[in-house]
Amino acid sequence: MSRVGNTPVEIPNGVKVAISGNVVTVEGKLGKLTQELHSSISAKIDGELVIFTRPSDEASVRALHGTCKALVRNMVVGVSEGYTKTLELIGVGYRGELKGKDLNLVLGYSHPVFITAPEGITFKMDGVTKVSVSGINKQVVGQVCAEIRKWRKPEPYKGKGILYIGEHIQRKQGKRTGK
Repeated sequence: MSRVGNTPVEIPNGVKVAISGNVVTVEGKLGKLTQELHSSISAKIDGELVIFTRPSDEASVRALHGTCKALVRNMVVGVSEGYTKTLELIGVGYRGELKGKDLNLVLGYSHPVFITAPEGITFKMDGVTKVSVSGINKQVVGQVCAEIRKWRKPEPYKGKGILYIGEHIQRKQGKRTGK
């Protein structure tokens, strides 16, 4: 049995959840999100809980059961609290600055890297080397962080690159010279 799918999603105060067929709409103080669930998973509201049921115990349906529950839970947390991920620019001369709502990064290329904030995403700079990406949609926040990170992936020899806060890069020794 899917333990993730069987646990209900609690609806906190100030959050409204509406289910129309297989479309779930969640509205809170930070915004509104809509997600279409798979047709084999059904959701219903029972008081302050959203409960998910599945028609069979096939492996693919069990996997979708937990996935649909996690998507709705992420929506509820997003509209009530929001999501934030912080990236750190590590390297000589690596820095960033905000230009309006967009991000301008200097990452050792011959040109600056300009990143436009998608709808619902806000950038915040803590100093010149820490970038915070915030929004209500967990998937979009993670995707924007991944797109920023791809400009300079962390490398294991000098430890330079764009890292998530708290991420540890396994360092390598490098080339030995001499005898």
